[in-house]
Amino acid sequence: MRKARAKKRPLLPDPKFQSQLVTRFVNNLMLHGKKSIAYSIFYDAMAIVDEKVEEGGLETWKKALTNVTPAVEVRSRRVGGATFQIPQPIRDDRKTSMGMKWLILYSKKRNEKTMAQKLANEVMAAAKEEGAAHKKKEDTHRMAEANKAFSHFRF
Repeated sequence: MRKARAKKRPLLPDPKFQSQLVTRFVNNLMLHGKKSIAYSIFYDAMAIVDEKVEEGGLETWKKALTNVTPAVEVRSRRVGGATFQIPQPIRDDRKTSMGMKWLILYSKKRNEKTMAQKLANEVMAAAKEEGAAHKKKEDTHRMAEANKAFSHFRF
């Protein structure tokens, strides 16, 4: 048997927007423990988004995050020697972390010069329901829809 589940540690809100969600995003963005660099990348990206979009950087980022957050995912399950992809609903905290990780991953794969520009452009694309992160969400939903017939194998 495993030990008790690890407790969720409380996150401190970020210094500029006072949001725990921003801190969580920055923690995912951070590489090699360099949190101040991650914060500067995020804040620079929000400044770029602020210039280009009239509704504000943080609101655009929140809208982008909700647009790339998946509702269902497929998980593999072996049943009688065959492996089936079984669609399952996702817990709320896993949904947001998947959305954040996809935004960061597909930002890194873009062709702009700095990471702040890459992140800003991916956020603006995701807010308009475009971009690679939104496409990943659509593909995940499409996979779940295609494998709906196997949902009775749920575990």
